[in-house]
Amino acid sequence: MTGERVVQAEPVGAPATHPSTPIPVHGPPIGSRLRVPLGETGLSIFPLILGGAEFGWRIDLSASHAVLDAYRARGGNALHTSDASASGRSEHIIGRWLQSRAVRDEFVLAVRVGSHPDNPGLGSVNLVRAVEGSLTRLGTDRIDVLYLDAAADSTTALEDTLATAEWLVDSGKVRAIGAAGYTALQLVEARILASAGYPRIAALDVPYNLLHRAEFDGDIRLIAGAQGLAVTPSQALEHGYLTGRHRDRAGLSVSVRGSQLAAWMNRRGTRALRALDRISDELSVPTAAIAVAWLLAQRVVAAPIVNASLPGHVEELVQGVGTRLGRGHLADVARAVE
Repeated sequence: MTGERVVQAEPVGAPATHPSTPIPVHGPPIGSRLRVPLGETGLSIFPLILGGAEFGWRIDLSASHAVLDAYRARGGNALHTSDASASGRSEHIIGRWLQSRAVRDEFVLAVRVGSHPDNPGLGSVNLVRAVEGSLTRLGTDRIDVLYLDAAADSTTALEDTLATAEWLVDSGKVRAIGAAGYTALQLVEARILASAGYPRIAALDVPYNLLHRAEFDGDIRLIAGAQGLAVTPSQALEHGYLTGRHRDRAGLSVSVRGSQLAAWMNRRGTRALRALDRISDELSVPTAAIAVAWLLAQRVVAAPIVNASLPGHVEELVQGVGTRLGRGHLADVARAVE
C-alpha cells in the first residue's frame, strides 16, 4: 500500500545490536607491533613473557588455553615454562594450544630444564633427555631459548654442559641458550668459554622484583649489563603478592603459595603495596601493572616473566607494558621498600 513505511525485519534468532556497541576491531592486535630484541638471540618478543607455572597445577587445560588466548589477543608472542612445572603438564598444555591454534611459528618458546626428577641436572645424558622430553610434550621440533638451571646441578662442569648445549644448537633442537641459577663467577666463566667457541649465554632468568632484589642486584646485575644479557625476571609479582589481591593472612590457604604470600605481610610488604596503590590511583592502572612497569623501568630488563590464572589477569598485566613511571614514582617505590 502506498505511503506505508516498510521496515526490514531482523533475521530470526539474530541478536539485537545496541547503538553503543563497540565497533569490532579487525586485523592484528595493536600489541603485535610492539617488539623488543631478546639480547643477542636474534629473536624479538613482546616485552612481557607469559609463564606457564599455573598451567596443569592451579588451572586445567581449558582454563589455561583461555589465558593463552587472552595473551595472544593482546599481541603477546613469548611463552616460558619448565620441564618440571606440574610434572610436565604445563608443557603438554602449551603444546596442545600451539597445535590447536596453529601458531607455533608466531611464538618464541622458552623452556627451563635441569630440575625434572626423571632427568635431573645438566649432565650430558640427562640434558639431552630433558630436551627430547620437552620437545615431545610441546609437540614441536625446536626450543627457541633453552634456560639451563644451574641451581639444580652443583657437580657438572660448566664446560661439559655448554658442550652438550652446542650439540643441541647445531642439531637444530635449540636456537639460543639462557641461564638460570648461575652465579656471577659462572657467568664470567661462560663468557670466557664462549670466546673459545662454545655457545654464548644470551638470556638470564633470575628471581627479581621490587621486593626481591638481593639475588640480582650487585655483581650479577653488573655482569648482565656488561655482557648484554637479556634479563627476563621470574617471580615478577612475588608469587602474586604484588598484584595487591592478597593483603590478609586470614584469607590465605594452608599451602606453599599461602606461606610465600604470608612472608611478605609485614611492614615492608605493606609499605610497598601502599606505594603501588598510590601510583595505581594516579595513573589509573592496576597495581599489578605498576609492578610490571617498575621492572621494565630497569635498563637491564628485557621482559619480565609473569604467570596468570585468568584472562582478566592478563589484561591487568599487559597494561604495565604501556605504563611509564617517572622519577618521582620510582623514588616513592624505593623509599617504600628500603
